[in-house]
Amino acid sequence: MPTVTIRDVAKTAGVGIATVSRVLNGSEQVRPDTRQRVLEAIDSLGYVPNDAARQLSGGKTMDIGIVTPFFTVPSFSERLAGIQQMLWDSQYDLVLHSVSSPRKLEGKLVSLLRQNRVDGVILLTPPRLPADIHDINPNIPIVVLDSHYFKDSCPGILIDDVRGGRIATEYLIERGHRHIGFIGDEPEDDFGFTSTTHRYRGYQMAMQRAELPLRDDWCLLGSIGHAAARKHARTLLSLPQRPTAVFATSDIKAFDVINVAQEMGLRVPEDIAVIGFDDIEASRYMKLTTVRQHLYDGGRQAAATLLDMLAADDFTTAMHHTMPLEIIERETV
Repeated sequence: MPTVTIRDVAKTAGVGIATVSRVLNGSEQVRPDTRQRVLEAIDSLGYVPNDAARQLSGGKTMDIGIVTPFFTVPSFSERLAGIQQMLWDSQYDLVLHSVSSPRKLEGKLVSLLRQNRVDGVILLTPPRLPADIHDINPNIPIVVLDSHYFKDSCPGILIDDVRGGRIATEYLIERGHRHIGFIGDEPEDDFGFTSTTHRYRGYQMAMQRAELPLRDDWCLLGSIGHAAARKHARTLLSLPQRPTAVFATSDIKAFDVINVAQEMGLRVPEDIAVIGFDDIEASRYMKLTTVRQHLYDGGRQAAATLLDMLAADDFTTAMHHTMPLEIIERETV
């Protein structure tokens, strides 16, 4: 009996090969009626995708799925580098799935689990998802990197963002600053990221402990990206009474604060001190004082945890590993 190909499915369904591929990959860019025709063609022809055929013959895909938003953001890409390095020495290949919204992330994860397209999954900074999502396929282990939403269901690699915000602010206070501003992301965005909320809490704790003023006009939050950070930096630094130091909740935002300060003729750190968070590679060249969260090592730890689970064939563990944080002193404070 001749092998049924994806071309046969496309011809039977009256669509292009690319459309069949989108259906197989769980893409949402297919009309429901078209998707149904493709699925009916797959069923009537008995078509088995290559990945599924590998599973039938060997029981494994030998692929690890990485599902993440914003994989081009430096903090994300440095984690991915750590994951990749750990997988290089294993028998597994990395398959990256980048998504642009929580709905697409959930759809992609459901597709991977239902279709047995990977042997394991690493969710990188995922948003809040249904608590029972792992129940879709308990035979595929999931490790979560940088999210507190899955503490009770999946092993995870975390950092203590509250402590990070506190030690960043305390560092500025210890160096004589009493007027400290804060620039971060919106506390409630589409992805439900919590890092700014927790780092702001740490900032508040340090300021209150030192009995220093918490001024609303010195704490500015905005969307992810350069435009919002630059706008807030200019607003903050243009105040009649501006702070003498700024805690930015990412190194990228810290770079924007520094650039705006220099455009305004201010000296860093003499006129305005700046501390960031992450310690991405570019921070070394910008000589940025920052909070290091060991991004690369976190990626390695996530991959190592998943490989251990696959080797032991034990997917029930919910252990967590908290990565260390430390102040990296350079020249912006």
